[in-house]
Amino acid sequence: MIQRENYQIVFKRLEEPRHFIQALVGPRQVGKTTLALQIIDSLKLPSHYASADEIGLYPISWLEQQWETTRLLIRPPHKSAILVLDEIQKINEWSTLVKRLWDEDTRKKRSLKVLVLGSAPLLIQHGLSESLAGRFEMIPIRHWTYKEMQTAFQWNIEQYIYYGGYPGAASLIQDETRWKQYIINSLIETTISKDILSLSVIQKPALLRQLFYLGCIYSGQILSYQKLTGQLQDAGNTTTLSHYLDLISAAGLICGLNKYAGQRIRQRGSSPKFQVQNTALLSATSAYTFVEAQQNRDFWGRLVESAIGAYLINQIVGKNIQLFYWREEHQEVDFILQSGKKLIAIEVKSGKTKETLSGIEVFRKKFKPYRLLLVGGQGIQIEQFLTTPVEKWFLD
Repeated sequence: MIQRENYQIVFKRLEEPRHFIQALVGPRQVGKTTLALQIIDSLKLPSHYASADEIGLYPISWLEQQWETTRLLIRPPHKSAILVLDEIQKINEWSTLVKRLWDEDTRKKRSLKVLVLGSAPLLIQHGLSESLAGRFEMIPIRHWTYKEMQTAFQWNIEQYIYYGGYPGAASLIQDETRWKQYIINSLIETTISKDILSLSVIQKPALLRQLFYLGCIYSGQILSYQKLTGQLQDAGNTTTLSHYLDLISAAGLICGLNKYAGQRIRQRGSSPKFQVQNTALLSATSAYTFVEAQQNRDFWGRLVESAIGAYLINQIVGKNIQLFYWREEHQEVDFILQSGKKLIAIEVKSGKTKETLSGIEVFRKKFKPYRLLLVGGQGIQIEQFLTTPVEKWFLD
């Protein structure tokens, strides 16, 4: 099981003469390790794989030992070797040591190709950008798309909307109780505890967890931080909640979309639109089974809209495209894509009961978007939209 596009990108870059450290960064359980192992098998070069998944078990010297072990693999007839370092952000000050070792190899013209993997994008990117500027290329590995899950597991569109894009959980869907427990315990709780709480200074961990689960409940809805505090048992101020949401988003769970404000300065986070980055998070934390979800028009509509939003969030990563929502009084546009001066307004007909009216016509008159899209209903079929590259909508 591989993401073919990412496989080709990484494979091609590792085939090139050694210039940059390749960093595969993304959420847990989306296939980063599998992808890396399949690539090194294909390249037929001596390789060494090491994981720092156990927090506190490996000191900084462990990392130097792994590097030296790989250096010893560069022997005739092989002029190069590959080092794969998994969950590298678990090692304190890892980037400083990697910089020293990398520069040392560069001076000695030693051809060591390095692939680093990390589950918490915000944290691993912090180390990369600070110590390794100019020495690395970042390759985002995102949640699997409908096309990828369909190809790998023969899923239909309804299965993808409900079960989402976690390939490791695909074999469990015949036992929904077991599937939900896997998503909650092995993905959600592990991500929160290992990728956020253990690696960041969090004053109120219970509040962060509450914020995540509330974000699942309100996926697809706009909620001000002031109203949000009324839903939380351990309320924090706006700055704290905004920071926690940023951490949850960086870990690949839930994000808060900002409102599109045209040429005016956008005020971050006054009323974010909650959006799961994988619909499995919404389904697993709900009380609905797959069959029950399809029978409940409002809940299924929330899942459909969340599937569209999750696809857009994952598709724009690494591209010069931004994603917003728009709302003015009682009129709303579900999603706004922006690339340069071009705007695309997207309305989703999901069957969900909405408190707001369609704002497409008002938005059209006010901002003159490049394209207006209707997804679902009498518009673009959901299956077609989820298999169309997002950048295509910006082409003439």
